Amino acid sequence: MSGYYTKLRARRTYRWEGKPTSEDRKLKRRYYGSLSIAVDRRPAEAVVSVGQYILIEGHDDDNPFVAQLLKLFCDDNGNKKAEVQWFVRMCEIHQNKRKLLGRSPHPQEVFYYQDRSCDNEVDAETILGSVQVCVYKAAPTTPRTPRHATPSIPTRSLPARKPENVLEEARARLHVSSVPESLPCREQEFQDIYSFVESKIMDGTGGCMYISGVPGTGKTATVHEVIRSLLQAAEQDEIPHFRFIEINGMRMTDPHQAYVQILQKLTDQKATADHAAALLEKRFSMPAPKKETTVLLVDELDLLWTRKQNVMYNLFDWPTRRHARLVVLTIANTMDLPERIMMNRVASRLGLTRMSFQPYNFKQLQQIITSRLNRVKAFEEDALQLISRKVAALSGDARRCLDICRRATEICEHSGQQGGTKLVGMSHVMEALDEMFSSSYITAIRCASLQEQLFLRAVIAEFRRLGLEEATFQQVFVQHQGLCRMEGLQPISVSEGLAVCQRLGACRLLLLEPSRLDLLLRVRLNVSQDDVLYALKAD
Repeated sequence: MSGYYTKLRARRTYRWEGKPTSEDRKLKRRYYGSLSIAVDRRPAEAVVSVGQYILIEGHDDDNPFVAQLLKLFCDDNGNKKAEVQWFVRMCEIHQNKRKLLGRSPHPQEVFYYQDRSCDNEVDAETILGSVQVCVYKAAPTTPRTPRHATPSIPTRSLPARKPENVLEEARARLHVSSVPESLPCREQEFQDIYSFVESKIMDGTGGCMYISGVPGTGKTATVHEVIRSLLQAAEQDEIPHFRFIEINGMRMTDPHQAYVQILQKLTDQKATADHAAALLEKRFSMPAPKKETTVLLVDELDLLWTRKQNVMYNLFDWPTRRHARLVVLTIANTMDLPERIMMNRVASRLGLTRMSFQPYNFKQLQQIITSRLNRVKAFEEDALQLISRKVAALSGDARRCLDICRRATEICEHSGQQGGTKLVGMSHVMEALDEMFSSSYITAIRCASLQEQLFLRAVIAEFRRLGLEEATFQQVFVQHQGLCRMEGLQPISVSEGLAVCQRLGACRLLLLEPSRLDLLLRVRLNVSQDDVLYALKAD
């Protein structure tokens, strides 16, 4: 809804139509129906009544705020207040939305302001007087949420070099950096994340979603597509406008740099980490008129770990502030990271919404490869199925699956130059698999003793049980004893287990973090779980 206003500028004094009595002051609010304003050089007082359009003092004397008067009342302290419905000028509207008007606006044209973030209570002393607003259009929009949609990916701005043959085209399409036409097998996750963020933007509230899953399961790609769809909806005026900023823990030399990057992307202001943290604390704690929602994506959250855990805690805590209007989407590989950095009751109070991306199964991996190829016939059906099953059995990492496919096309192309087949077959895939899993680490695993191999299996078993990428020696040792019994072997002692762990650490298959107690030694893998499982299965 929009309209035109006529200016009313003059010096004035005001008075209520009647004053609240001492008994009235005992009430929380005393409501009035009108306000009298005495204007210089005019014989009669101007009366502003509920329902009228009014002008309110602003930062620019030539362009006061325009609003509709909804209520007049006194608060607990006897201060005279007014509740209003705001209107905005074209200059106050975001640049992306101005083009939606489809015409040049009138200099005095104003538009109905629906954003709930703006404080709609003002001091009565700021009212300048009444104003005439001629309404000529009312077309409220109802937000549309895409239902049962397959998230799509925008096309490239510049076309890639045209491939010379089918295998080269397939290799280009299967590259991890290639922009696919869609993101299959993540429709439900896309819908859940979209609905969560959309509801927060519409309600003018804040919230935090913790998204976890092993690498290569489409977490970041799905969130990016959700944001793209929401920004498109905001440009079409289907939802209120919001700001989107993104930080990545992998791109920071120190976790506290997160404060610096967030502040700079929000305000273009540079500050030290401590000063930026204080400014962000104030920004997300204090109310502000016409404050728009901020959507913050924090990728690789695991890397923002600090001894005091204050960085992660603030990222989880800020969205709970009443006036923050902050939606935080965090992405990590660790399933229970929030509980590890704070007590369970605190984590419960913060009200995190969780989303877990499960590893792809072989059918989903096969569908991903097929959708990427997009009717480019480069693989034999059995070859695709072999790659999908092999990767699904190890980790379900789509990126590893694409890497193997690309290497298989290179092997096939090389054999084709020597008179071989033009389609990627089983032999090419087997050769690619052998190459992808033939590192020195795999050789070391294959040459390790039986107890050392069992210990590596115990490490992976414990990681999967915890949903983490690290565990204590004590936790792994319990798994190791169970595996020994399953294999019909005599369980080893704690000291023998520590010796096995130390030998694996010495050859850099494990990363060990010292502790005052050997049982609490932190254990992490220095190779991918895929490599370990592949080496052990080969045996």
